[in-house]
Amino acid sequence: MRYISLLLLITAISFTGFAQNKDAILGQWVNSTGEAHVEIFKKESKYFGKIVWLKAPKDEKGNAKTDIKNPDANLKSRPILGMEMLKDFVFEDGKWTDGKIYDPKSGKTYSCNMNLKDNGDLNMRGYIGISIIGRSEVWKKVK
Repeated sequence: MRYISLLLLITAISFTGFAQNKDAILGQWVNSTGEAHVEIFKKESKYFGKIVWLKAPKDEKGNAKTDIKNPDANLKSRPILGMEMLKDFVFEDGKWTDGKIYDPKSGKTYSCNMNLKDNGDLNMRGYIGISIIGRSEVWKKVK
């Protein structure tokens, strides 16, 4: 009986640690240039991120910045602040994969994977096709 109780306790602890790990990216992150804060949140079992702060939220005319580089003409007038730029990430094997990241500076969408570094920073890898051909950024948690 003791053996079963010990086994159940160890199993419960391992599931608790796993559940905490997959949600470790939730919260606000500052991008590598310091120009934006992105709030990462969860919808059902997938992870998303939206821009919640901009260092320069207005254009040179004093208007709220919009998505002028978007290839879809219907989206060019949407505000950048509040825009969902991370979509559909799933947690697998200690990282968040199979997501998309939208770059409002270029108007392009890339495949993306994310993982937490040992120091707590978020490593982002955006790419087209295969991960080897892409660009990495490191985001820091907003305190």
